Amino acid sequence: MNYDYEYFKKAIFEMTKVDLNAYKEKQMKRRIDTLISKNGIAGYNEYVQTLKSDKERFEEFVNYITINVSEFYRNPDQWKLLDQEIVPELLRKYGRNLKIWSAACSTGDEPYSLVMALSRHIPLSQIKIQATDLDKQVIQKAKVGLYSEKSIVSVPKDLKDKYFTKVGPSYQISDEIKKRVEFKEHNLLRDPYPTGYHLIVCRNVLIYFTEEAKCDVYRKFQKALAPGGILFIGSTEQIINHKEVGYTRKNSFYYEKA
Repeated sequence: MNYDYEYFKKAIFEMTKVDLNAYKEKQMKRRIDTLISKNGIAGYNEYVQTLKSDKERFEEFVNYITINVSEFYRNPDQWKLLDQEIVPELLRKYGRNLKIWSAACSTGDEPYSLVMALSRHIPLSQIKIQATDLDKQVIQKAKVGLYSEKSIVSVPKDLKDKYFTKVGPSYQISDEIKKRVEFKEHNLLRDPYPTGYHLIVCRNVLIYFTEEAKCDVYRKFQKALAPGGILFIGSTEQIINHKEVGYTRKNSFYYEKA
């Protein structure tokens, strides 16, 4: 079975350029085995053939292995700190034309939260967020901008009232927020990183990566930041060797390029 899984990982990399070796094997293998079983497929070899011939199954697979648990203003205290300390500091340092990257942005909750947070400080017309994810399906969902009530529960009331419209049981984010975000496909483990960013936000994604892959990504983020730029990570994450990688720790979730 292990040999079969090794073959499967190589086949998936050839098809998608997603390197499953970078993910914690036990967790990822369990997710994939569940999906194979759900589809009534005998094993890895048969599943690879199915993915090659069935577009719907292929898209289901990519959507399933890319972990898409997201919500607006996730961990509100950290967003409060962004609003009260980090954004004012960035504006003092770099002026109003901030260059911001929301990496592994999932269904858009995070980059849209960033636009709303920034709108308290600068006009919407001056806000531009680059948002990337390797899953084109979630990027499509992000562009639609329709969310459940649960997804937007932590959005401050004034922003919720201003920028969301109720559509049946769901909530539609306004076009004026949507047009401030540019979405692109990007694989954190494979693709070149853009540079010169004042703020990079990548939260609750690297917890699924191996320690080696995490370290590699943090190094690449450090190079992608402008001098004094900030990396904002998730509440369950920390950069243990932050000094070695080139960061100064501002607090638990914000790291500054040294």
